[in-house]
Amino acid sequence: MARIKVGISSWTEPTLVKSGWYPPGATTAEDRLRYYASKFPIVEVDSSFYAIPNEKTAQLWVERTPKDFTFNAKAFALLTQHPTPAARLPKDLREKVSESKSNLYFKDLGPKEKESVWDRFRAGLQPLQDAGKLGAIVFQFPKWFLPSPAAYRFLEDLREWLPDAGIAIEFRQASWMKEVRRDRVVQFLRDHRYTYVVVDEPQGFASSVPPVVAVTAPLGMARFHGRNRETWEKKGISTAEKFRYLYEPSELKAWVPNLRNMAKGSSEVHAIFNNCYSDYAVRNAEDLAQLLR
Repeated sequence: MARIKVGISSWTEPTLVKSGWYPPGATTAEDRLRYYASKFPIVEVDSSFYAIPNEKTAQLWVERTPKDFTFNAKAFALLTQHPTPAARLPKDLREKVSESKSNLYFKDLGPKEKESVWDRFRAGLQPLQDAGKLGAIVFQFPKWFLPSPAAYRFLEDLREWLPDAGIAIEFRQASWMKEVRRDRVVQFLRDHRYTYVVVDEPQGFASSVPPVVAVTAPLGMARFHGRNRETWEKKGISTAEKFRYLYEPSELKAWVPNLRNMAKGSSEVHAIFNNCYSDYAVRNAEDLAQLLR
């Protein structure tokens, strides 16, 4: 059976740092990553969603973690159909785009600018790739990313931009996994060797993808967002508040057979907790890891 690696989505989340989970002596970014990596075998880089990753920083991550440690990285927002503040682009690119827009979409960029964003994103993660520590790049698409010929073409193009990287696809729109379409989508991902991201999240919203368990690539992945219905689509709250949910042991225990089944059809499975409020994610990651032993 494949190894199941359990971890969380951001070791630098402010409410986690304030929670007291890190020891008092872990006051720097280096200290915290080293401590985290002594407890878990994998982590997801959340900062790469908000800004193009920095190559020098990625090299430091390599040096501060054990040889067999794994990083997954979220794709830069601009590359996942999310609106992105122009201020988050490198200065030379900002100067080439329209200043009349506070937020940009990928389609707003010219061909050379698009290519430059992809080149810099790849370069920023290259140290992880070179060290064998890059698990997958997670493309988390927004709820307005609907099944369509254009959407399928966009997904197909990802392999051209990332020929050597693991690619994981997470939908935030239930229509991708409706029963009438589900088999077709799963087969599409399998044909392209893209990892389907199995999700645990609040149900009943347009953005609610059902917890369909599927393995479509050598790497299987599940992400746990919590089940807080009150905050899932609430406006004007922090990311930490949105995902504020502590799983009960019984809820995690129900996932154990699913993850073990995923492990039978893959070479490795990643279970990532994104309920990033205080120490909830690390507590639940520890709980699940214990249940899997």
